[in-house]
Parts: sequence; C-alpha cells; structure tokens
Amino acid sequence: MANSSNKTLACRSFWKAGAYEVSSTSNQTLPDGLESFDFDRARVHPKFLHTNATSHKWAFGAIAELLDNAVDEICHGATFIKVDKTTNQKDGSPMLLFQDDGGGMDPEGIRQCMSLGFSSKRSKTTIGQYGNGFKTSTMRLGADAIVFTRAVREGQETMSIGLLSYTFLRRTMKDDIIVPMLDFKMEGGQLVPLVYTCLEEWDSSLKILNEWSPFSSEEELLQQFEDVGSHGTKVLIYNLWMNDDGLLELDFDDDDEDILLRDQSNSNTGWSRFHKEIVQHHISHRLRFSLRAYTSILYMRKFTNFKIILRGVPVEQVNIADEMKFKKVVTYKPQVGVDSESVTVRTTIGFAKEAPVLGIFGVNVYHKNRLIMPFWKVLQEGSSRGRSVLGVLEANFIEPAHDKQDFERTPLFIRLETKLRQIIVDYWKENCHLIGYQGSTGKSTKATPQKAQPQKSPRPNMASLHDSSKYGANRDNRQANNTPPANPQAEDEEVRSMDSVDPNMIHTLTEENIELFSRREQLEARDTQLRKTIAELEKELEEVRTKSAQIAAELQCRRLDPSLNNFANQNV
Repeated sequence: MANSSNKTLACRSFWKAGAYEVSSTSNQTLPDGLESFDFDRARVHPKFLHTNATSHKWAFGAIAELLDNAVDEICHGATFIKVDKTTNQKDGSPMLLFQDDGGGMDPEGIRQCMSLGFSSKRSKTTIGQYGNGFKTSTMRLGADAIVFTRAVREGQETMSIGLLSYTFLRRTMKDDIIVPMLDFKMEGGQLVPLVYTCLEEWDSSLKILNEWSPFSSEEELLQQFEDVGSHGTKVLIYNLWMNDDGLLELDFDDDDEDILLRDQSNSNTGWSRFHKEIVQHHISHRLRFSLRAYTSILYMRKFTNFKIILRGVPVEQVNIADEMKFKKVVTYKPQVGVDSESVTVRTTIGFAKEAPVLGIFGVNVYHKNRLIMPFWKVLQEGSSRGRSVLGVLEANFIEPAHDKQDFERTPLFIRLETKLRQIIVDYWKENCHLIGYQGSTGKSTKATPQKAQPQKSPRPNMASLHDSSKYGANRDNRQANNTPPANPQAEDEEVRSMDSVDPNMIHTLTEENIELFSRREQLEARDTQLRKTIAELEKELEEVRTKSAQIAAELQCRRLDPSLNNFANQNV
C-alpha cells in the first residue's frame, strides 16, 4: 500500500487549494517511469479544475448538480439516487457517494462527461445544459473523484472507470488535465478489457488508478460494480475539502440521517431567544446547513417513481405551495421578446402557515422544476409590506447562472423582479387583515392595535439566501437586447383565489391571537420560574460541594496526624 500522506494535497482548504506556483517547464513524464500515452485530455492546465469549481460558492449547490444528473436519467429508467458517506479503505478517510440506477454511460459517454464544456442535453425538460456540472461539482466537494458506470447500448454491455484527480495532477506537476480511464465489455460471457489505442496505455491507466484512487488493484476496482446493477453510475468523491480549522466542510457525525454544513446554522443575529428557537426548525433556515432540508424543496413537482435516498433514508419532498394559507394564483404573460413564443407564468402566493409569528417573506423561483432561488426577497427587509408572504413560480423563460443558484441579470429578469414586487405588495394590501394587520393607504402598514401583537405557532420562515440589491436595469443593456423597458401594467394579469375566507375569520383570528399571546406569557413566566429554581439548586449544590471539600480535608488531616483523632476522642 502506498503511503497515503503522499496521496493528498498539503492544503485541504478548497478556497486556498488553487494558490500554488505553476512550473515554467512542462512535466509530461508519468510517475514511476510510466510512459506518457495519449490519454483523454482537455487541453487546459490542471489549475483550471480548481478555478472552474469556484463557481460554486455553496457546497450544497455542487451536490444539487450531481442530483440533477440522476434526475435527468429518469427518462432512462432511473428510480433512485443514493447520497451517503463511505470510507476510503487506503487511509480510513470519509468519501462522499452518489449512486443511481439510470442508463449509465458507455465509453464515449463517460469521456464526454469528464471532458470540459460538452453537453448532449438540449431538451426542454432536462436540467443540465452547460456540460460543466460534473467537473465543477465534484472538484468543489473534494480534490478527487472516481466514476464507475455500466451501460447497455445496442445489446453491448460495457463498464467504464474514470479518474478525475486534482491531487494526482498537482503532485505529479502535470500541465495538462490527464484523465485515466479503463473500459471493459462482455464478450462470450466474459469480461474483457476494451482497448482503444494500445494495451500499454490501458495498463498505464490501471497503474495510475491503483496508485491514486482508493482502490489498489483491478479486482478491487471491479468489485465496485457489484451493487450497480445491470445499468447505472456510481461516483465517489474523496480527499474532501476542509475548513480553516482543519475539519471537514461536510459534517457526517451530528446527524446519522443527514449531511450538514459546518458553521452555517448560527446566523440568527437580531432575533429574540423565543424567535430563534422557532426559526431554527423552519425549512427556510435549515436549508442553509441541512442537505435533507434543502433537497426536500429542490424540485418543484413531487416524483412518482423516483427517490432521493440520503444516508439510507428517503427524502420527503415538500411542496412550498402546500405550506401557505389564503393562497392565490396570479397568472401573467411576461414580454419575452418580439420573435419569442408567448409565455404564461403562474405565481402561487399566500401567507406562510406560521404567519404572523415572524415577518419572513420570499419567493421560491424554479427553472425546469429545479429550485434556483429559495426564499428570494424582492422587497426590502425592513418593510412591513409583504410580511409573511411567500411565493412559488417556475420561470423557464429566463436562464439560470452556471451554478444554478441565481439567474443571469438580464433586463428580462429585472422585469420579473419588478413584477413580483408589485404582486406581493398588492396581495399584502388586499389580505394583510387576515393575519391581524391593518391595511394602509400610506407608504407602509402597521399591526392592528390589540391586546397583543398577533402570535401563532411553530415554524416561521427565515430570511432569504439571496439579496435583491440589484433592482435597476442598465439602459444600455435594454437597448442592446432590444427589450422594452419594464412596464408591469402592460402585462396581462389574472388573479384567482384558491381559498375561501369565512366572514367571521377576522374575529376568530383576533381571539386566537390573544389566546396564543396569553399562552406565550404563561410559558415565559414558567420559563423564568424554572430558571430561578435552577439557580437556587445550583447554589445549594455549590454549598454542599464546599462542605464536602471541608470534611474531606479534615479527614485527610486526621489520617496524617493520629493525635488529632485522640484529641477528638477525648472531647467525645
């Protein structure tokens, strides 16, 4: 077994791993005297692998890219994608596993997957389109990735293995991206190597894989296909990135059924203790650091015959529209361009079920069923308008950014932002009384004066993951794109209510809010009393400890000086 310390990078922090000096001379000699055969190469320097991966600022965004690849395989029979932790048998370090039962990749397909900038996905339903997601996502999560895939094409079964190793390229000072690959085929019931150039190249690829992958032999590599089935793909990402404290960026230990991001959950500054406890349980907060929470809303429509299995437990999908009350659907037709097809967008809008405990609001924007912007704030945070209002829409008429965590800031996107702002403000004016607020014709609204601020129970929404500071569109950009200026009133709009409101609802809500407020006061009083009792018990405990320490000291002195015992006996 090779020394594992020689098979990792000196710097395991993702944001620092790209800071190294590039040698002025090329190094085309493979380690251990291997000849340099014509491996599959993208003609770019290995440093680009890291630079390319920095498009993912958020590790969960990289994981979502790999989930998208499996979801795109549903049309080829995929029924699941497993995400789990496994162990590198060479050094005992954790690895991140992705495994699906889709159609798999033939030798040509895996080469397209592991090259840069190629994509065969051009349908109106598939999520991936840039041909860059696999490289950016795997390299964002760890320094190295190995792929095992089995496919059947025109009756021919093939098995392929590919290694994308930033560690290998860095440690051997390569100035080209070399991707060692092995291919096999079934022939006469036997598995035989599928050689494209020469057997020496195949043997050299095997040697690199054995030295730089988690597996030390051809037999160990082939064992990875045992649970793949007749078709499917398995991806193992290892040498996972660490934070500045030397801890893995991904936390596998705190929750056996989840994968967490470290240091992402303590961001509730400005909230009271009571509100913090509520916020921490809501999905809009948990999605920042809980992969299970994030993947539960990652796809707008629930799957019928497909599951995301996270650490052995299927993810329960959540439809955000089902988490609203007093819902309405606003249908409008954006102006997408003179020569473009007419587009109709349906935005579901309503109050969060937890309203009005906390004033959280946001619009969840999807593209081709995939969540791009969760709980996006299109109104300023300090505004009372739009308090507790949520929205959901699928915006297939605008293009997402490459990391699929935002949209390209085009004039069309700016008009969408303006339109959503108007929709939320109009909805608030018409319906804020339903959660105990009073509408106002001025610049803002305020809560109705009552015995108490309206309160309801458990889970409030948390602030958005995205800000919306870029409201204005550059006039030159509009002219360059031949796009008319934003004019929300010019777009067709239809509003349809999805809930019927009881005439006595306002009175009922008021009474309920007062009752809940009283209940909260009782709980806070009980909490105060419990804290007082705890303080008294701690004081008594400290006194007992002091007295015990005195007795122990006295006994020790008596053991050391027997005369003290005689003196004590005489007094008795």
